[in-house]
Amino acid sequence: MAELVYRPVVGLAKTLFKAWDLKIDCQGSENIPRTGGAVLVSNHISYLDFIFDGLAALPQKRLVRFMAKESVFRHRISGPLMRGMKHIPVDRNQGEAAYQHALDSLKSGEIVGVFPEATISQSFTLKSFKSGAARLAQEAGVPLVPMALWGTQRIWTKGHPRNFKRNHLPITIRVGEPVEAPRDQYAGAITRRLRERVQELLDAAQRAYPARPKDATDTWWLPAHLGGTAPTVDQLKAAEAI
Repeated sequence: MAELVYRPVVGLAKTLFKAWDLKIDCQGSENIPRTGGAVLVSNHISYLDFIFDGLAALPQKRLVRFMAKESVFRHRISGPLMRGMKHIPVDRNQGEAAYQHALDSLKSGEIVGVFPEATISQSFTLKSFKSGAARLAQEAGVPLVPMALWGTQRIWTKGHPRNFKRNHLPITIRVGEPVEAPRDQYAGAITRRLRERVQELLDAAQRAYPARPKDATDTWWLPAHLGGTAPTVDQLKAAEAI
């Protein structure tokens, strides 16, 4: 299959990473299948997570088709790129079409990328997982590949200005062993097991992360349980209730 848009975009992304002098530590790419379908499942802390998730698949010579909200496909700049890279638009009012699109892609041997938290976690901790990824894997007969990112929130995340300066930011990526999704198991049980695995990988990524806040004003990107000042889940819920 010709990739007239995806491969040039990958090349541009690598050039930008070099220009920004990002220090990317990626381990576990060998867990992504070299052939056949798979559902790549990641935490979600940044607007750029899909780029780094896709980067982890490149050593296996795989391109990932990400499920993303439909509005991104209508944007005058991102829209043509998303469509050209054959990503999958998700209209939350008509989720059946996106589900079928993803299922067809998996059955044709593609890797589909899913963020089961659905939206960016502003606490930088794992939110609850929706069961769609597990159901897709079950129906397509493919494995789930868990992964975790850390550091991407320091580049561009919800509620904070973008930081595209050349500032040597480290990015940590961990990819875990595939999680099977047997058809005879409850999707909720598979989802819980998957979330536990992503949490383990996130903990590992955080432990391996080489940077610490520069001073007391630079703790916004750390969750509260790691001594940071990111809002807790309870604080976010309270703010939404106002």
